[in-house]
Amino acid sequence: MIYKVIGLMSGSSLDGLDIVYTQLEEIRGQWSYEILYAACVPYNEDWAYRLSHASQMPVHEFLRMNTAYGRYTGELVNQFIKDNDIQAVHFIASHGHTVMHEPENNTSCQVGDGATIAAVTGFPVISDLRALDVALGGQGAPIVPIGDKLLFGQYDYRLNIGGIANITVPHEGEMMAFDVCPANQVLNGLARREGKEMDEDGAMAEQGELLEDVLIVLNEQEYYSLPAPKSLSNEAAVKLVFPILLESSYSSNDMLRTAVQHIAEQIANAVKTYPTGKESPSILVTGGGAFNQFLLMKLQEVLMPLNVTIHVPDATVIQYKEALIMALIGALRWREETNVLSSVTGAKRDSISGALWLGDSYN
Repeated sequence: MIYKVIGLMSGSSLDGLDIVYTQLEEIRGQWSYEILYAACVPYNEDWAYRLSHASQMPVHEFLRMNTAYGRYTGELVNQFIKDNDIQAVHFIASHGHTVMHEPENNTSCQVGDGATIAAVTGFPVISDLRALDVALGGQGAPIVPIGDKLLFGQYDYRLNIGGIANITVPHEGEMMAFDVCPANQVLNGLARREGKEMDEDGAMAEQGELLEDVLIVLNEQEYYSLPAPKSLSNEAAVKLVFPILLESSYSSNDMLRTAVQHIAEQIANAVKTYPTGKESPSILVTGGGAFNQFLLMKLQEVLMPLNVTIHVPDATVIQYKEALIMALIGALRWREETNVLSSVTGAKRDSISGALWLGDSYN
């Protein structure tokens, strides 16, 4: 079967809405993909503010924002379809933007009302991709491992360095995945102190000095000693390391250098905790952090003693892998097949997650 799907992803780094138009094909249980078109639409100041402060809004304002963001998302999709002269879309799979994540209370909320997106675009929309897993007692995160398994199974480890770094690892014949540590949201936040949106290629960090005392405190945070599965909300990620860095009187470059080392060491610890048993395992690195050359260099240094080889795909896969996997998760939901793995999230069982909203073509 062939599915032409639009996948949507908005990550914790708040750099914008990722839109992917992909052709997914399944033949006798084997999945393949081709990314036909992709774009990242940056958020303006208003949307960046509203999304980052959504959890603090009064309920009426929050609900209005949820539907407004759904309408905004739908309009961006319509423009994307027009710009690329796309003729066929079977359905849209939308992750939304996470504004609250409390799996310990069986609650996780991604805004971007799916019904509104369906109404604006006219296409079927699959949304609320984490909800059932969280209701079943799971973390609801990470949910990308099903895509790692079906689309990137040739790699032993699959690492995504986004606002939060998450990793899929082998465990007892199955897969386990978890949030490793705060990543780009911290690096970008420190770069913004110097009037930059990001530390391009890690140039600022490379000029800094490693703060050994600060690094020790960062690595001793309680979250890192918790067993997987585990996940971080955006707010928890910021609280985990940002106060430690900001309370220091060191330069931004020094703090960036230390943050990079912290990220690399926590990733290495995750790999070390879940060995493959292979002599030379491989790790796929995607997400915005894969463009940070200094971070990759430090990551290679700490992985070298473990004989792990880093694989960095082409720029399109680096940037849009998560939106691609949202499209796959949507396709599995469309087929009524498992798309969230309990071995990853800790839920009571695997689930077929996602709410389906039919568009005009099904009237």
